[in-house]
Parts: sequence; C-alpha cells; structure tokens
Amino acid sequence: MLETWRWFGPSDTVTLKHIRQSGARGVVTSLHDVATGDVWTLEAIEARKALIEAAGLRWEVVESLPLHNDIKTRSGDYARYIDNYRTSLRHLAEAGIEVVCYNFMPVVDWTRTSLMHPGPDESKTLRFEMTDFAAYDVYMLERENAERDYPAALLARARERFAGMSAPERELLEKNIIAGLPGGEGSYGRDGIREAIAQFIRLGETGLKQNLQAFLNDVLPVAEAGGIRLCVHPDDPPFTLFGLPRAMSTADDARALFEAVPSPSNGLTLCAGSFGSRPDNNLADMAREFGERIFFVHLRNVQRDADGSFCESGHITGDNDMVALIEALLDEEARRDRAGRRDRIPMRPDHGQLLEDESNRPGINPGYSYAGRLKGLAELRGVIHALESLRQAGRLS
Repeated sequence: MLETWRWFGPSDTVTLKHIRQSGARGVVTSLHDVATGDVWTLEAIEARKALIEAAGLRWEVVESLPLHNDIKTRSGDYARYIDNYRTSLRHLAEAGIEVVCYNFMPVVDWTRTSLMHPGPDESKTLRFEMTDFAAYDVYMLERENAERDYPAALLARARERFAGMSAPERELLEKNIIAGLPGGEGSYGRDGIREAIAQFIRLGETGLKQNLQAFLNDVLPVAEAGGIRLCVHPDDPPFTLFGLPRAMSTADDARALFEAVPSPSNGLTLCAGSFGSRPDNNLADMAREFGERIFFVHLRNVQRDADGSFCESGHITGDNDMVALIEALLDEEARRDRAGRRDRIPMRPDHGQLLEDESNRPGINPGYSYAGRLKGLAELRGVIHALESLRQAGRLS
C-alpha cells in the first residue's frame, strides 16, 4: 500500500518536513481555506501541489472536496453547487490529482463527545459516549421528540449525567459535539442545528440515499473524463444520531450504492475506524467484497461498548482485526497487479493518541497529533512488512 499522511495545509502544526521524516511519501489534504461549495481554482490547486512537491512529497488524495448541505438535501442553491463541484473536479484532473474523498453525512461530518479522553497509559484519545450524547441531544439541544430515540434506561442515565454536569462541563460537551460541523458553512447555533436536523429528518433515509445517487450521476461523467476516482467516506459514527438518516454505514449501504451507480469511478474510502465502530461490519470481508472499489483507506481502530459507545484505541490493539484487514487489502493490490491496474491503494494512519510530548502543544487538530500517528504508522508498517515477507516466503497464499 502507498503510505500517505493527512496534512491540514500551511497552518498545520505538522509540517511537510515532519511528514517526509515519517517515511510517508504521499500527502492527503484539501484547500481548507475555500468555503464549502465554492470553486477550487486551478491556480490554488497547482500552488498547493507545488508546495507539496517542493518538500519531496506527492499530493495523492484530496480529503475532502466537501459537499454543501444543499446538495445533500437537493434543495436551495444545489444546482449551482453541483456546477461548482464539476468545475473543481475538472481543475483537479488538469492538475493530475486522481483520488477525491468526500462524505454524505448530514449536518455534522463526525461526532465525538470527548476529544481528550484519558487512556490507561495516560495518553489522550477521542471517545463517543452514548450517555453523554443523549444528555446533550435531549436536555441541552432539546431536539423535538429526541427522547423517543433512546431506551428508557439510557434516558435515565443521561438525565442523571446531565444533572451532575457543571456549566463548564456542559459547554465543553457541546463544543466537542459541534466540532464536527463543516467549517465552510458558518456557525449554526442551537436553533440552526435543530432546523438543519429537522430538514434531514423530513428527507428520510430513502431520500438521502437517492440524493447521493443523484449527486453521483451529476458529477461522475466529469470524474470519468478526467480520470478521477471518487470515494465516499462512511458515516462517523455509522449509526443514526439526532434522529438523522444515514447513507453509508454498512456493507449493505455500499453494495446498494455500487449497484445503483456502477461507474468504475464510483468507489469507497474504507475507514476502518468508522465502519468498525459497529460490530456487524466485518472489515476484512468488506475489503474482499468491495476490493476493486476501494480507492483510499483509513487505518485506525476502536474499542466498542455494548451500548454503542466507543473509544479510539491503538491502531492494532482494538476490537477490529487489523491484520486480517491489511491482508485482504494486500490481496487486492496483488489482484490489481495481475490485472494490469497501476493504481495502488493509498492508506494513512488515521487519528492517534495524544502522547505526553504534545499534550500541551496548542493548535493540534483533534486526533491528528504527530507522535501518535507516527506510532500508528510504525505499527501498521510492521504488519504490512510481516505479511509481505510471509507471502514472499510462500507461507501465505
């Protein structure tokens, strides 16, 4: 697999020199200063690409070219935003960028209740705690009929948890949850969040999936013409939140999307941490079934709780079998080699523990410390090397 590293641009606390010294040779990034829905100009793309290449690296994946909520609801100014998206894809193709990751999550792009959860070794990690989330949804956001979405026992725990929170604790919980709001669409405020949620609830899961298919039918001809592979990121977490519909949470969702939109440029970002946050997603099986559609991989792991809560763990120490997943991905790359396909699978170590050396360093994006990801990349690299060595020695088929 092709080792890559996510970079948040020139303001990132992790520099391109850091990335090169990690051993990764590919960069995964976006034009974060461009508002969601606006056109990515060729000049801006080429300037960012030149900056990356001057550091001895290559821009391998766009993560992400974000979709305005109007596209997801297919309302408002969606037609203009789709035209802008097509234009941005043409510019990316002209600059030689071939892989574009995007998501179709409504309202929030990801959700955690704690961004600094203490681990057993005193490192910090990201956690989604179902009780805290229900406490926020029902008793702080006060979403209409929210209590209907939770079992009575969970509601009782949420009520008790909320009552015991201080004002600063409640503020921090809200800050953590809304950290996943798309950066380019402005600040919602609670009233705005409630209205955005209500709009998607009215749309429903069938409507959301139909809009995803419609979006792909709108933009895939441009992607195909430019040699671009689009890869949808799964829902994070992969189950309903705030009563919202979901479009990409299970193998069934991926299977249905590829059957409905069979273009060879329609693919998947296999995020092990997102799909792996629910136990009925077998990651190795998904890698084998959708192998030819996997254009990008996020490798991270989680430890799951029975109530749906989960904590991001070490890359090879969580509940998901990372060795089996990597073996399936290496098998897919071998199949591509035999078929004459030149595209390798870009992977990046996704998230990482905040270790002691960086614990008080300002400006680090949640989950994206340097040392934590460097540790994860080293572990993943060891697994890959061991499996490839066993295969070459004839000890793996």
